[in-house]
Amino acid sequence: MSKKKSTIDRRFIIVQELDQKGKVDISELSKKFGVSEVTIRNDLAQLETKNILVRARGGALKIDPVGVDYTIGEKDKINIKEKQLIGLKAAEFVNEGDTIMIDSGTTVMQLVRNLTNKQDLTVITNALNVVNHIYNNSNIQIIIPGGFLRKKSFSLIGTPAERNIKNYFCDKLFLGIDGLDADYGLSTPNVEEAHLNGTMIEMSKQVIVMADSSKIGKRSLAFICPVSTIDVLITDSGITDQQKADLENIGIRVVIA
Repeated sequence: MSKKKSTIDRRFIIVQELDQKGKVDISELSKKFGVSEVTIRNDLAQLETKNILVRARGGALKIDPVGVDYTIGEKDKINIKEKQLIGLKAAEFVNEGDTIMIDSGTTVMQLVRNLTNKQDLTVITNALNVVNHIYNNSNIQIIIPGGFLRKKSFSLIGTPAERNIKNYFCDKLFLGIDGLDADYGLSTPNVEEAHLNGTMIEMSKQVIVMADSSKIGKRSLAFICPVSTIDVLITDSGITDQQKADLENIGIRVVIA
């Protein structure tokens, strides 16, 4: 009975880690629980049959319902260290005098936190949390396209936002997404936000996607664009060699933060 209880407890903790981080690593779990990697693989296999996770090389990724739409506060608690590294790396792509477009999202917000010392920037954004962070920076001119407030993402969306975005062309778009699948494309839970993202892509010279590795291989409800549309993916070291190779074969530059 104690062994069975131990197995149940272990799998419960694995599910908790998936909820918090979006992914788990076999070797780390093996050390944490003091059991073999074979035992952990068996745990993951059993959880996979319940559609809780999908196994990936060296671990597993959480399966979310395709329509799940977390608030920005909930997202900000997931993979925060990876997002911070991605934001720091993304700032290296911003040059003096650039006009950049910034979407809403917690990963992209980490870029915004690293724009303090950038000079003569123009930022076009539909994200009110972004505006709130940079409004008093005298080196940054801000353009807000307007629209209807989507409270979960604290962003402006809808026909007014799309129409106004078409008035501006930018050097670089920094885009956060919820899913990036080499076959399906980029995706997000909200249909209107997906449509606005597509308009942003049309009005950008270079498309830079910022996504932690838990988003790779994942599909969300609303399609944004084919993966081949983007120029650069900035992600973390959790991306597998196969995923990286698949994306590079399409012509995408994959940057590891």
